[in-house]
Amino acid sequence: MSKKKSFALRIDPETFKSIEKWADDEFRSVNGQLEWMIHKCLKDAKRLKDKKKTEGTINGDEK
Repeated sequence: MSKKKSFALRIDPETFKSIEKWADDEFRSVNGQLEWMIHKCLKDAKRLKDKKKTEGTINGDEK
């Protein structure tokens, strides 16, 4: 299982309520919904590392 970093998140109640409703609609937990939202935003902004490029490396160095 992958390691996950935990942290406290302060969020206004109305935003939380909207995310909670969206998560319920998608059959996800609020945490799962937030992870999905963050991942989608990072992907859309091209901020994620390309897995195909990193699969051929060890600790960022070529094999």
